[in-house]
Amino acid sequence: MLMTKERRAAIRTVRGWAIAALQEAAAIRKCEYHGWMQDRADPHARERVFEIARLDPPPGFRPRRPPAR
Repeated sequence: MLMTKERRAAIRTVRGWAIAALQEAAAIRKCEYHGWMQDRADPHARERVFEIARLDPPPGFRPRRPPAR
């Protein structure tokens, strides 16, 4: 089971939320020298980010519903 860190800080934009989720899943990190985001090349990070997104979506976000048949 995915264990999250303590309570997350308030995020104001969807971009900020996405970056925070990627950092929490260890999918990206800041470059120590330049401050840019770097891919960590973790093959399991994608699944962790999807789990984080399902458990804690950004404020005001509604999941898409499949079209009615």
